[in-house]
Amino acid sequence: MIPARRLLLSAAIAVSASGAAIAAPETYTIDSSHTYPSFKAAHIGGISFWRGKIDKNSGAVTLDRAAKTGSIEILMDMTSIDFGHEKMNEHAKKDDIFDVAKYPTATYKSTKVVFTGDAISSVEGNLTLHGVTKPVTLTVNEFKCIPHPFYKREVCGADASAVIDRTEFGVGYGVGKAIPDGKVTLEIQVEALKDEAPGPT
Repeated sequence: MIPARRLLLSAAIAVSASGAAIAAPETYTIDSSHTYPSFKAAHIGGISFWRGKIDKNSGAVTLDRAAKTGSIEILMDMTSIDFGHEKMNEHAKKDDIFDVAKYPTATYKSTKVVFTGDAISSVEGNLTLHGVTKPVTLTVNEFKCIPHPFYKREVCGADASAVIDRTEFGVGYGVGKAIPDGKVTLEIQVEALKDEAPGPT
């Protein structure tokens, strides 16, 4: 007969192992066709605003809902920057603004994902733009996960925002002359599809 204490120990180990499996982090791949890092920046004299987006991007999200932790990494193709104005698109890619020949990509990598209840409420991380890395905190205005109606897997979506000063990233074209300051509002709409679980080995 197995001693009662050994039975209890075995049961505790089994429960612990089961809990660890349930609480394992889940991974998601950014759906680039439904993810748009967008921006708003002052035009001449601040009388109006440029609005645009980065058309090509990729990345990954990891969520551990039990531990209230996660990570986010997004890569943005700066050659796909789109102001909705062809001449501005061409100028923005030149070396006096984003210099995409030298810095073709921008990245955002989280250092901390903050939960309020079961939803992400903010993300702390580092933005690398124009070869310069600075801390940027994103406020997550909306966060939701649902079963995807077509892929039959969970999909999560979020709307996030932040304000940066582009001069801190070495992008100071026009600031202090035709443009009052370098403030840029970032608005990021993102969807990420849960990765398929690997089959039995």
